[in-house]
Amino acid sequence: MLKARLEYDAVYGRCLATSEAVQRGDIVVEELPFAYGPKRDSGIVCLACYRFLHFGEDGDGDGDRCEICDWPLCGNCADAEHQDDHRGECEVFAMARVTFAGNVSDDGACPQLDCITPLSAMPSEHLQLNRTAVEWSQLYGRYLTASEAVQRGELLIQELPFAIGPKCNGRVLCLACFKPNIQERCSNCGWPLCITCSKDAANLHGQLECCTLQSSRARFYELPPGCLYCPQLDCIMPLRVLLAKESQPERWLNEVAPMEHHEQARRENADVWHADRVNIAQYLRGPCKLAERFSEELIMQVVGVLEVNAFEARTTHGYPIRCLYPYTGILAHNCVPNTARSIHPSEGYKIRLRAMVDLEEGQQLQHSYTYTLDGTTQRQTHLREGKFFDCTCERCLDASELQTHFSSLKCGQCTEGWLLPKQPTVVESSWNCRACDYSTSSAEVRQIVSALQAEVNAVQSLEMGAKRLEEAERLLRKYKSLLHPSHYIATGLRQLLIEMYGRVKGYEMVQLSDQLLERKAELCREVLRLLNVFEPGLSRTRAMNLYELHVPLVLLAKSGFISSRLNGGELRGRLVEAIDLLKECVEILQNEDHSSQEGILCGVAKQALQQLSVSVEGLGNDLD
Repeated sequence: MLKARLEYDAVYGRCLATSEAVQRGDIVVEELPFAYGPKRDSGIVCLACYRFLHFGEDGDGDGDRCEICDWPLCGNCADAEHQDDHRGECEVFAMARVTFAGNVSDDGACPQLDCITPLSAMPSEHLQLNRTAVEWSQLYGRYLTASEAVQRGELLIQELPFAIGPKCNGRVLCLACFKPNIQERCSNCGWPLCITCSKDAANLHGQLECCTLQSSRARFYELPPGCLYCPQLDCIMPLRVLLAKESQPERWLNEVAPMEHHEQARRENADVWHADRVNIAQYLRGPCKLAERFSEELIMQVVGVLEVNAFEARTTHGYPIRCLYPYTGILAHNCVPNTARSIHPSEGYKIRLRAMVDLEEGQQLQHSYTYTLDGTTQRQTHLREGKFFDCTCERCLDASELQTHFSSLKCGQCTEGWLLPKQPTVVESSWNCRACDYSTSSAEVRQIVSALQAEVNAVQSLEMGAKRLEEAERLLRKYKSLLHPSHYIATGLRQLLIEMYGRVKGYEMVQLSDQLLERKAELCREVLRLLNVFEPGLSRTRAMNLYELHVPLVLLAKSGFISSRLNGGELRGRLVEAIDLLKECVEILQNEDHSSQEGILCGVAKQALQQLSVSVEGLGNDLD
């Protein structure tokens, strides 16, 4: 749209109005079609250029068929770059093995081609690359399974969001690009909009809620001094979902409306329910004057759908937002996931879901709704309070967390035992030592863990530097007498150290001794050992640690060769090991958005892989 905006009229419903004075002959609207294709009851036509094709009574089209799907495609289009129009349904028909019969009625119409235009109007992401099926159970409700055998890394789902917007309890931010802490306001409605976005006539805010806020004269109130969070903006994402409901009624009805919103469980938290009702539902129906369009019940349903199902994403500049994906959002949860998602802001926040491991046909697709490197108590609390269910996956039901002892404490009464919860998913469960039968209360365990976590938080709050690194190492040594070596608090400290070794002043990579290089490599291996259990296969966290590990391995190999501790064959072997780490890192990250942190690291890893491969090739056989 160039000089028009969407408005709502009691008589006409959604309609267009000029956004500025227009002279006759001026372009008011410029738009690409949502879909196009052959007319209904047409004859047999080429599905790329739409010219008429002659098919005989036996369905033979003299070779005018696509080599991939066997549907009508003239020879010119099959040999040229003009078959983009056909590519969408081609992949659908080829995957489903739907054949074209070539039959026509007495009046020359081919009813089989009547499906083409409706098919092109449907979101191609749901059709071309959807290799899943929706199923239902009493335990999970709606969930997804693999509709065929899938190898790790293969694409399962590709979906565009139903809506995107700011997170709850956030700061004042631009409602188009989500840049935080801006002072500028939209010249039309007075709500936050940065200068850059205000110059873009197609900005997201202008396309969506601006005319609603402007026509209702809903005022944006500036925050008082010292206030960081802006509850008034909590209404924006629900409003965008409601506006999308009006513009995409079929998708709302078929995909969004059935999504779980846990109304009864949310009502039990009276304070939060009341805040959402006042700040969102009553605000939209009152000051925003939307009472005739949206009921309070509907608005609260949308708030719940977002709370339970929305995914967090980041813009190309790294600003956090949330997105609603109606199909991908019904993935079942598991604390050991078998799928990984990547969200691509440079492609309209398209989400791609891939298999982390090989999957069998009919296998349930699982994603982790919580951080996999949290302990069971922390994961259960997050799921119970934020997603309104108790997880009963194999990991949660196992006190040792799949033999990792990720939450186990050292027993204070014997030298060999570990304290584990008797009932891992029960908040007040006692903790017992399997070696000496010593028992303690959950309250005492929480007190110990809280004290340790407070110490870790204090270290994390320090400025990035040598003191922060040394304090983290000190705590890790201290906790050897209190925690299992694989405890999640100790693992968190290891991740902190991995990030700092090679980056902070006094511990830059070129300054690290062989002993400290070995230390960084050891830390990486310990974290990777746990990731092999909790995030098996193609995990982003695994890729980051693989990259971190390859650097000390290369430097240690070169140092060992220079000092004659390694011969030529051993040097090549160490470098090949680092190459293998980089290859796996690139394999995992190559599907990430190029503008994301992971996508940028993938580019760096590719360069390092190329340089290292050239170095190994240059060694030749002279060092053997």
